[in-house]
Amino acid sequence: MSEIRSQWAGAIASALNTIKNSKNIDGEKITAAEITAETPPNPAMGDIGFPMFQFAKMFRMGPPVIAAETVKLLQSDPSLAGFGTAKQEGPYVNVFLSRSHEASRILSEIMSEGDAYGKTGLLDGQRIMIEFSGPNTNKPLHLGHLRNDALGESISRIFDFCGAEVLKVNIINNRGVHICKSMLAYRKFGNGTTPEKEGIKSDHFVGAYYVKFHQYSKDNPEKAEQEVQEMLLAWEAGDPDVRELWQQMNDWAISGIVETYERTGISFEKFYYESDTYLKGKDEVLAGLEKGLFYRDDDGSVWVDLSPINLDKKVLLRKDGTSLYITQDIGTAIFRHKDWPFDRMVYVVANEQQYHFKVLFYVLRLLGFEWAENLYHLSYGMVNLPEGKMKSREGTIVDADDLIDNLRNGALEEIAAKGREEAVGDPEKVAEKIALGALHYYLLQVTPLKDMLFNPKESLSFNGNTGPYLQYMGARITSLLGKAGPEADGGTVNPGLLTHEAEWELLKVLADYSAQIERAAKNYDPSIIASYLYELSKCFSRFYHECPILAAGTPDLVCTRLELAKAVRIVLKSAMHLILVPFLEAM
Repeated sequence: MSEIRSQWAGAIASALNTIKNSKNIDGEKITAAEITAETPPNPAMGDIGFPMFQFAKMFRMGPPVIAAETVKLLQSDPSLAGFGTAKQEGPYVNVFLSRSHEASRILSEIMSEGDAYGKTGLLDGQRIMIEFSGPNTNKPLHLGHLRNDALGESISRIFDFCGAEVLKVNIINNRGVHICKSMLAYRKFGNGTTPEKEGIKSDHFVGAYYVKFHQYSKDNPEKAEQEVQEMLLAWEAGDPDVRELWQQMNDWAISGIVETYERTGISFEKFYYESDTYLKGKDEVLAGLEKGLFYRDDDGSVWVDLSPINLDKKVLLRKDGTSLYITQDIGTAIFRHKDWPFDRMVYVVANEQQYHFKVLFYVLRLLGFEWAENLYHLSYGMVNLPEGKMKSREGTIVDADDLIDNLRNGALEEIAAKGREEAVGDPEKVAEKIALGALHYYLLQVTPLKDMLFNPKESLSFNGNTGPYLQYMGARITSLLGKAGPEADGGTVNPGLLTHEAEWELLKVLADYSAQIERAAKNYDPSIIASYLYELSKCFSRFYHECPILAAGTPDLVCTRLELAKAVRIVLKSAMHLILVPFLEAM
């Protein structure tokens, strides 16, 4: 639809310039980019509306008069013959598109481009690094990580679809006092056991000792804190026994986390480890101090003045010269750009860290790095369950694997209840895909900045605005296409036969795909794709019920409606991939 809107916008700009010249009005030539396009509130008013309000001052005419004169010129424009007609509707130029022409164009584009339909050159030539997930090696991934992972992976796929070269990176937080807590508990209570001996997934095994530490520290608060600090100092000093234990528990945690990534369809091109990056940034801060960009406090610590960005101040180096998180993030960003020179860097991190990223981006700009202008914090809200807030140290966290297992078991029960075991082929595999579709759609249908409540039961519903509903729609279309037989024999595709309102609405939604992709990319918001998919599915459902397909009456109409169903399937499958919802052939 964006292509035809641009064509009409160009014709309207040309008509306005003709009016402008005829009335000797001074000013720059009006371009198509200045013409705003809207969708009329009522389909009976047309398919595209172009308001004339913005030209009233220049023309010294009322918008309805401008619209009337513009429509006269458009109606006599031979270049628009066959593309539709323009009519005045108050201050609007409303366009009624030629349905047969549009139907032919849309179906032809989708069928010829296939999976590439909707791809846009919006980000052609751009190199974009996206950091997300950032797990700790003292516990498994939990529900909060799942929202982060879904956002990062989805935005990566959307950017790639828009032509960018994307590098997905993950910083593994594998050192520090929180990591030493699970290590200390294992040393005290583990008795040399292993995940294999206990029959526990390795990251869950490590996470259990993180909980054990906090149970231990409740009874021995001062002793526990002293012991864990001593272990951290021993790690920093390179103590071989501590390092060996650290490596073993890191390996257990990371291997388990990677299993969950594979299960959920999350992948990365590069991993960074905090143990390699935590000392970075000090040299850059000291160089900035020498240049007068930062200042040293009376106690010897180094600070940056944040008043230019309406904040207070921030310490960059402690008085003993040691670094903080902000210091290592400064150094890591610089290191990454040297490692893979990017045009844009996106950090997918919860909104609790908004202040941190404002400071980080400002400091990097202050240090003179031009690429720092293109750093972006994709901030997102908290996600909880109906039972309330989760706390990993108390063991009330909802582990990702357990949540997916529960969703899969719920889907299996639904398959069994409907007697669909044989029809779906492999119930376990299908149930797993339904679980992932339910999870990812529910997490991504909400605008990132909003906090959300994840309701597992709602997410698994096969009706309404859910992932399983989209999967059901895909399976229904696949089944329909598989049943097509003699009814279409001898028929040919004739888009001019698609005259029903339900067909036209469906075609318009299909034509809008690339515009919605661009909106999602520009706004860093996969929920736009989720909303689009729901709208597409609802429109197909209306078409399916109001327009008989295999019983359409004539072979040509059967063939044409089947072609429309094929087009919907292509777009449905493409868009579902962008928001991590597996497409199912049967349900």
